[in-house]
Amino acid sequence: MAGNTIQRSSMTLLPCSQGRWRISSLANNSLIYQPQSRRHRGSLVSRSNPFIQVSEEVREAVHSQKPVVALETTIYTHGFPYPENTALASHLESVVRVNGGIPATIGVLNGVARVGLQAEELIELTTSAGKPTTKKLSRRDLAYICGLGYAGQKMNGGTTISGTMVLAKLAGIRIFATGGLGGVHRNGENSMDISADLTALGRTQMAVVSSGCKSFLDIPRTLEYLETQGVSVGTFSDGRDGQVDFPAFWTRESGTSSPLTIRDEKEAAAIIYAHRGLPISSGLLFANPIPSEHSIAKSEMDAVIAQALRDAEESGSIGAENTPFVLKRIREITKGGSVTANKALIEANVARGTKIAVHLANLDHKKDDWISQAPLNGKTLAQWAGSSAPMSFRPPNTLAYPAQNRVSSNESVKVVVAGSLAIDLSCDFVPLGSAAVSSQPQTHTSNPASISQSLGGVGQNVATTLHYLKASVRLCSSVANDIAGIAAIRMLAQRGLQTAGIQTMGAGSHTAQYIAVNDAQKNLVLAMADMNILEDVHGEFDDLWKPHLDACKPRWLVIDANWDSITLSKWFNAAKAAGAKIVYEPVSVTKSKRIFSSPRNAGLRVVPNHSINLSTPNASELSSMYDAASAAGLFDGEDWWRAIDAIGLSSSGSRGKLVSLTTAALVDQGVPQQSISLLPFIPCILITLGEHGVLMTQLLQPDDDRLTSPASAPYILSRSMDESGIIGGVYMRLFPPVERVYGDEIVSVNGVGDTFLGVLIAGLSKEKPKEIADLIDIAQKGSVMSLKSKETVSPQVATLEAALQD
Repeated sequence: MAGNTIQRSSMTLLPCSQGRWRISSLANNSLIYQPQSRRHRGSLVSRSNPFIQVSEEVREAVHSQKPVVALETTIYTHGFPYPENTALASHLESVVRVNGGIPATIGVLNGVARVGLQAEELIELTTSAGKPTTKKLSRRDLAYICGLGYAGQKMNGGTTISGTMVLAKLAGIRIFATGGLGGVHRNGENSMDISADLTALGRTQMAVVSSGCKSFLDIPRTLEYLETQGVSVGTFSDGRDGQVDFPAFWTRESGTSSPLTIRDEKEAAAIIYAHRGLPISSGLLFANPIPSEHSIAKSEMDAVIAQALRDAEESGSIGAENTPFVLKRIREITKGGSVTANKALIEANVARGTKIAVHLANLDHKKDDWISQAPLNGKTLAQWAGSSAPMSFRPPNTLAYPAQNRVSSNESVKVVVAGSLAIDLSCDFVPLGSAAVSSQPQTHTSNPASISQSLGGVGQNVATTLHYLKASVRLCSSVANDIAGIAAIRMLAQRGLQTAGIQTMGAGSHTAQYIAVNDAQKNLVLAMADMNILEDVHGEFDDLWKPHLDACKPRWLVIDANWDSITLSKWFNAAKAAGAKIVYEPVSVTKSKRIFSSPRNAGLRVVPNHSINLSTPNASELSSMYDAASAAGLFDGEDWWRAIDAIGLSSSGSRGKLVSLTTAALVDQGVPQQSISLLPFIPCILITLGEHGVLMTQLLQPDDDRLTSPASAPYILSRSMDESGIIGGVYMRLFPPVERVYGDEIVSVNGVGDTFLGVLIAGLSKEKPKEIADLIDIAQKGSVMSLKSKETVSPQVATLEAALQD
């Protein structure tokens, strides 16, 4: 080969980076390089590569050109201590997800470079912070640590900006969000102390979003060096006019003008798009000033830095030791103020980087809704880009942390589920020996058990069931800035569920968890639930969750009782205003009472002005609801008595008739009587009775066909003679279980009731829904599937979709 050209008779091969040799349409029939279609862009890393692993989520996202954002890990291994670093890692990944992107946290674990660290891998890396075997890894160190790992010496490492860029580039990622860039140190013209970040930017086609570089560096020389490396540097104007300063990490101003000014994320995405299309092999640096409310005054920061640099010189800290020492002194002198600013700026950078990635994905897919209409060579950019592709990634509107919100009015959502998202632990008692005396665990001591972890929470379980049945659903819930939260969001995203309605709450909160202790037959003995993250959030309802109802305008709202009473009332009112029907899932004996304990009883009213259309308590929850309604005086109101009189049956009912429709045991328990008493407030109640099936009690309107149907006649408890035209009668029917499930077949009882409700609502949300009575047996089949599954909600419920449509 001579001069990058291969002569092969009359053909010429012209090599170029990252593509394939193809025959051109040129008249001389030469073979020239043509870039691969961007639709086939993907990771350059083989799955069998022993030195680097790219997660399947990141690999698939890059291949399909979804918005992916790379995140470094040196900030966790050498910046923040454990467990603060773990919480920050989970929070930054959630910032990417709620803004519409896929996070790819990059580091080295056990001698292997990882792109897209899984939750458990991230925990393992962050907990190793501060250990001698956990290294700070620049570009130069990657071969060393991976080589030693291959030889059997397993070490961990947090990647710096230069190290992260290399690995992100190999994985096909184009945008990297970080805190602050390294640079030329003061007196660098003599010490030659220049960060490898700068040369990495000069040789890697990558867009980096940072808050400039740290204030104690020589910023003018850093910018000169970047210019020499061919790196384009621009600063976001943030609404400012004219020339703006290149930011200095903790401060918005550095005293040095930025080479270029960028208006917003759209412009940044267009620059990346053009940069790749030209193509240019160096990188791009987008400087994002720290949010003004967290910025430290330049004069104050200059004094702090001067003191820190004097201390570093006196201590003899040079080379690799210099930056950690200076940062430590700055943190001490500012009494932690620099740390608060650091967290704020990196969060802002990650959010902005994700928005750029979303816009860039729209450009990749040639979405017309991205494009400004400025003419380009006589055409709009939309015309130049060609026809739109079917996939769209829309830039989200976000609120400041902790109230991250992303609402799109263009998404079709038939069901909004408002409830808990939790990590479930199922502890199944395992008796020792074949001659065990009891199948029950013993109290006041430890017990042998089989313990499994899964994604849970009533709201999540119902939403997952709906998703498996291809119902359009959005889950509205909260997670905390912790490992459980990041794991929950990650698992939701992997299932393909929308995460737009999941809010990441601030300090002091923690992700919900549920622990079930079961006996040897998998029957629940005791459960402990920490769902406090949904408590006392009514003050934030209008900002966090109401926009989802307003934008989606769903047909159904399914809400569980994990919310506090006032927030429940707000959900009810917002749903009614949006025209949605409401389903209330009582959750537990204690929490089922909440709709009766708020001011004005959560807005409960008697038909036809009722708030709740349907509820699915078990017998214990029904009894609790009845007692709470009685204690609240709801059975003393004139409107309740008017409705009961219209039913044509006393609140206690006729025992003989009730026994004929249900069982003597249920009547002795008071189950049908209690359901009748609650019907004026909740006109359809489905009481789940476990192995005894489901009892349906429903108010019928005067024109309901069942009042005159011979097939329904056995289930008509009463017919109304009232002339108000509101109530026609009461339908009561006991559905036996669809299948008898024996003890050795039961795997988990945790999501059985939630699966029942999810299947039911999936059927009711169809364009032409069946009657509730026709859906109950199908929903029971779904419950049995989950009862036999190790998953809280069995994926097998997807097989019921056809039955819902028949």
